Amino acid sequence: MKNENLLIIFSILVLAVLLMNIFSSPVESPKETLIYSQFAYQVRQGQVSTANIIGETSIEGTFLDGRQFQTNIPPNNPNLVEMLRQNDVQISYSPESGTPWYVTLLVHWGPFIFIFVIWILLMKRMQGPAGRLFSLGKSKAQRVDPTKKRITFQDIAGVQECKDELVEIIEYLKDPSRFRKLGGRIPKGVLMSGSPGTGKTLLAKAVAGEAEVPFFSISGSDFVEMFVGVGASRVRDLFEEGRKNAPCILFIDEIDAVGRSRGAGLGSGNDEREQTLNQLLVEMDGFDATEGIIVIAATNRPDVLDPALLRPGRFDRQVAVPLPDVRGREEILKIHAQKVVLNDGINLEKIAKGTPGFSGADLKNLVNEAALGAARKNKTALTLEDFEYARDKILMGPERHSMVMSEKEKRSTAYHEAGHALVAALTPKSDPVHKVTIVPRGRALGVTSFLPDNDNRAYDTEYLAGRVTIAMGGRAAEEIIFDEVTTGASNDIQQATSTARDMICRYGMSEIVGPISLDNNDQHYVFGRDFGKEREYSDDTASVIDHELRKMVIFHDNKAKQLLRDHIDILHRVADMLMEQETIDGSQILALLGQEQNPSPTS
Repeated sequence: MKNENLLIIFSILVLAVLLMNIFSSPVESPKETLIYSQFAYQVRQGQVSTANIIGETSIEGTFLDGRQFQTNIPPNNPNLVEMLRQNDVQISYSPESGTPWYVTLLVHWGPFIFIFVIWILLMKRMQGPAGRLFSLGKSKAQRVDPTKKRITFQDIAGVQECKDELVEIIEYLKDPSRFRKLGGRIPKGVLMSGSPGTGKTLLAKAVAGEAEVPFFSISGSDFVEMFVGVGASRVRDLFEEGRKNAPCILFIDEIDAVGRSRGAGLGSGNDEREQTLNQLLVEMDGFDATEGIIVIAATNRPDVLDPALLRPGRFDRQVAVPLPDVRGREEILKIHAQKVVLNDGINLEKIAKGTPGFSGADLKNLVNEAALGAARKNKTALTLEDFEYARDKILMGPERHSMVMSEKEKRSTAYHEAGHALVAALTPKSDPVHKVTIVPRGRALGVTSFLPDNDNRAYDTEYLAGRVTIAMGGRAAEEIIFDEVTTGASNDIQQATSTARDMICRYGMSEIVGPISLDNNDQHYVFGRDFGKEREYSDDTASVIDHELRKMVIFHDNKAKQLLRDHIDILHRVADMLMEQETIDGSQILALLGQEQNPSPTS
């Protein structure tokens, strides 16, 4: 296909050059053809002005009145030049122009030959299996050959429950008669939902690789174009192609681009996206048989999909692809570690425990960043230090050593981060402090990072309250030491306010408001714009929420100040260590505290 494209481009360029040469050549006045006797008579009469003798065969010239002529010279004519001189004719000589026959053929017939070649190539492309030219209604699905670059379940780890859900589909595609004889019906569609990077697309490819059937992949945004009806036509063409290759798998990535709930905006029912969705609904569970076609779709937003798309008969089965737990992360790291050179005795379990909340894509990136960092240091194998460097870079951002900070700004940042770290170490049930740095990373002048011991999925009131206290620790330290606050605490205030609001409005952790959900997650989108949330409570309740929110944040701000005043000596020592070393580990702070780490709560 690439060679054909190059040939078409070359043909068009050659044709353009030929046409330019033809139309840009100067237009010459017609020449009068004379027999030699007429030419000689005109010379003797003094009517010839110039004569250009071309080789030994012809003469071209002009008359006194400007007319041009040409004639052939007879052989053995030695008196020609003398005759021209006697009659005052200006004489010039030119070599004989012998134009090859193939050049003449190219000039005269070249344009027609190239037009014919281009027409043949275009007809071939339009009638070929990949004919997309002038065919807007054709599906853009890419067919993936499962035998080439095959992906199986052995290449995927951390989502064992999801793999178990998909085993039935693989068995059906391999042996459909086993299910038909019992009257069973395999799910027509499987919707995989989960956070980005959890492996939804990889699972779909693994299903095709395990079943060894054709796999057609397309994105939801590939259906909709600016022309009306194109999306629905492409849906029809996709399923028609699937029927020809059944049994097969049709994978639609990011299906929320075309499967959002109908009527959400102000557009009419004749919306192009809605027409595409309607056609998809008909193809998945209409009158046309889709026997042997399994539709697998992936999305990060299952909450915005149309209910008709999710009902049994279309997407019968929904598979939630979660973030991997510590065991899953270790298995994923083992898969990606096979492609790099590891140092002997490296503990992948320790790396897995230190990366809670990482997705499969994040772990792949972690191994790659570790390999790149080790290569920059000219190492022959990856060590635990390289993985920790990559983890810090991903969590806290790259270090900005080139950024120049004044001494005052550096000291203020040191006390700010020391306040966060010390309050966290003194707060019960808080996540352990992993590292504290005043080296600018990303947009922050300093960073205090935490690494949970476990993959927590439910948090109690004490833990969330501690997060608010820790968030206010940096601002509290600045106010205690410098008797002023800076803009560096703006993000901390946002985090504290957001956590406190969730405790009051979502989790029912306020005694005054009570166990009532006052947070409506339904966003209002019109023409793609977010017009906020609809409030479902009265002005009096809003006033109570504001009072509770302000009271909670101020309480934890005062609590952070009290903790820091009680341990002011350690605060100074942590800040001095940061000024000297720029980066310290959480273990160094624990060593300064001794037995005071995570004390029991006091009234």
